[in-house]
Amino acid sequence: MQIPPMSIQILSPEVVDQIAAGEVVERPAHLVKELVENSIDAGATRVHVEFYDGGRIVKVIDNGKGMSPEDLPKSLERFATSKISKTDDLWSLRTFGFRGEALASIASVSKLTLTSRRAGDEQAHQLISEYGKRKEIDKVGGSQGTTILIENLFDNTPARLKFLKSDSAENSAIKTTLKAMALSHYDVEFRIQENGKLVAFWPACKSRKDRVEQILEIKPLFEGEASRENVKAYAVFADPHNVAKTSKNIWLFAQNRWIQDRSLQAAVNEAYRSLLMHGEYPIAAVWVEVDPDCVDVNIHPTKSQVKFQDPSLAFRAVAAALRGTLEQAPWIKRSDVATQNVTMPLTQNSSEEFKSTDGLPNFASQPMPQQNLRFQDNSLEVTQFQKKEFNFPASSFPVSSLQQPQTTYQSLAESAAQRESFAPKAEEASLGYWSSLEVLGQANLTYIVTQSRDKLVFVDQHAAHERVVFEKLMNAWKGGKVDIQDFLFPLAIDMSPEKVEGLLTMAKEMERLGVFIEALGPGTVGVKAAPLMIKESSLSGVLDKMATEIVDQGGSYSLERTVGDICATMACHSVVRAGQSLSPDQMRSLLRDMDMFPLSSFCPHGRPVSVEYPYYKLEKDFGRIV
Repeated sequence: MQIPPMSIQILSPEVVDQIAAGEVVERPAHLVKELVENSIDAGATRVHVEFYDGGRIVKVIDNGKGMSPEDLPKSLERFATSKISKTDDLWSLRTFGFRGEALASIASVSKLTLTSRRAGDEQAHQLISEYGKRKEIDKVGGSQGTTILIENLFDNTPARLKFLKSDSAENSAIKTTLKAMALSHYDVEFRIQENGKLVAFWPACKSRKDRVEQILEIKPLFEGEASRENVKAYAVFADPHNVAKTSKNIWLFAQNRWIQDRSLQAAVNEAYRSLLMHGEYPIAAVWVEVDPDCVDVNIHPTKSQVKFQDPSLAFRAVAAALRGTLEQAPWIKRSDVATQNVTMPLTQNSSEEFKSTDGLPNFASQPMPQQNLRFQDNSLEVTQFQKKEFNFPASSFPVSSLQQPQTTYQSLAESAAQRESFAPKAEEASLGYWSSLEVLGQANLTYIVTQSRDKLVFVDQHAAHERVVFEKLMNAWKGGKVDIQDFLFPLAIDMSPEKVEGLLTMAKEMERLGVFIEALGPGTVGVKAAPLMIKESSLSGVLDKMATEIVDQGGSYSLERTVGDICATMACHSVVRAGQSLSPDQMRSLLRDMDMFPLSSFCPHGRPVSVEYPYYKLEKDFGRIV
């Protein structure tokens, strides 16, 4: 059947408005976002939001500047705004709204009641619009500011109404949107009501960090900031012990606008590399600021995305803002570092002659039972670790010459008598957190049992040593102390011209990483030399992935991640195992090495290295306290 040609028709204003509404107001949460942004643009310091029936009824009350009676009907016209007046204004925006579409679109698919009063006006004025048809303006009572009531949302567009999710899902989306709006405006008070019930009240705060702690209800949180040329990033985030099961707790803001950006989300995850296990995600709020003419906020109808002139700068600034603080491990209480080792007297009347010079009980001066308390399961003592020789620096844990200690009171006495030579001298610097812990022994040939003034600390010997060796390998690689292999002929790798260009721009940085490249053609890169630790067969995949990330994000993160994975594997296979018997001196040596690296709280795969049991919990379990 042949369809007869149709003449071109001009769409009616009603159809145009409904099409626009479908883009700007896809769901009630977008509607709430537009209305709250208008309140913020009007200078409001208090915003009250009510919503019912999954957002089909929404009310927003603010104490902003308000509008004159003449501006009320103009605010419902399409492309009517007070935010911009010429094209150049799009590149110097200081407001959230600028298109003049939101209210007109909302009014076309709902019953809208707009009430507003300016400071100095005797009374407020009200305008009612039913699906785009306006009534006369009335004088009503009201305080300074603007109140917008949206009712019967999408009643005149049943097709769009049926695409809405359940009331609970829409309510959840609205609350998430309001949480983001509150995070981005710490100096504004927010009051939220769902179906007539107060669900959130966030008073104004003095700083972004205070607001994030207030809304996410996590303490303590940590701050970090970094700049890359004209891009500044500021982050408030939780330590790696506080994690989420999804990425929904990564909050991103560009020019203080809440946005969705995979590249910046990847930057946050990159900052937590080797600190989280698989399936764990950071909790963080990140703000990116850049010159207004270097970012385009007008690329998405709901303004949920932006485009940076140089995305790689934003990526590197965000990653650096978090990583710079994370590498200092601020979650470790520095007050614990100066804590002296706890001494436990054998009896109430213990005299000094029963104590060694380091304050520990002097087992050598006391009669010792002769029975052997050695583990009878010999399988635990024979490990793969003992069958190999591993060479590490002298300051490292002496894994190449481990001896199985005789776990008897006599051997403990001999170790105690030698403690003086291992105890830090008075003139030495104060102990680090890990070496300040008093070693009590070893549990199940797997966990080092230690104590401080207020808690017991169990340290996973394999995970702890794995982190130490991993950090030493990575430091050697970053310091250019990595063995390099030169190729007789350059290894040719084909990729897109854009990727080749991206790699060449990072050539100097890559040489520091041990990779030397040259251009063999517009779509081919040649590798003249590469680290020995990276197999030749994997170089193509490594460089292709690295080139992709340089184009998308910038930086040499891909290669560093790959080398990091290799170093983690090397460390995992060359350190002490669970089931390996250690002497007290070896345990203390490992703890001292852990103090060399701030991230010793986690193994390279993100597993926690230690578990703490406060004494108050023991006392409660034993009934000593209630």
